[in-house]
Amino acid sequence: MGRPTRWATDTKPGHSQWYVERFRQMAADGEDLVGEARLVDAMVPRGARILDAGCGPGRHGAYLHAVGHTVIGVDADEELIEASKADHPGPTWLVGDLSELDLRASGITEPFDAILMAGNVIVFVAPGTEVDVLRGLAGHLAPDGFVVTGFHTDRELSVADFDAAVAASGLRIEHRFATWDLRAWHEEAGFAVTVLRHA
Repeated sequence: MGRPTRWATDTKPGHSQWYVERFRQMAADGEDLVGEARLVDAMVPRGARILDAGCGPGRHGAYLHAVGHTVIGVDADEELIEASKADHPGPTWLVGDLSELDLRASGITEPFDAILMAGNVIVFVAPGTEVDVLRGLAGHLAPDGFVVTGFHTDRELSVADFDAAVAASGLRIEHRFATWDLRAWHEEAGFAVTVLRHA
């Protein structure tokens, strides 16, 4: 693994288990936790290959697997990957640093039709690795595939800095929205959902 992610350095001890239990409780309460995954499902044909990058405890990858896609989930946090394996059998769940992503080393050689990076993942990577993360995703993306990512714009990463990282990564911005349900983007939005494709 490379430099510690902000998920590791900027959260308190026990945060990962708290996060797992929080989403388990929300699921038990019947809350809608897969809006991001539904968006991706609407953008790909049935049976697509999808990478859940920064998959956390696996809710998005689990949904996408259940509706008929081949899903690989990767997260740097071993505790979250263990929760994914326990709660959501079916997808392939792997521990890995997105800034050093090389799934070919794990025998996964086919590119992905879609890559989902939800849940502020890009905000929680190690500082200064945003270009490396996006470049690594681009290297695993099919020629006509896409990356979709969302993050709060009031955190450590500004939209301008994200856009600069995109430009340096070999990707380009195709669409931007203010929410995962595709409300129009505006400069005062507190959230940015961006669809990226190869430049």
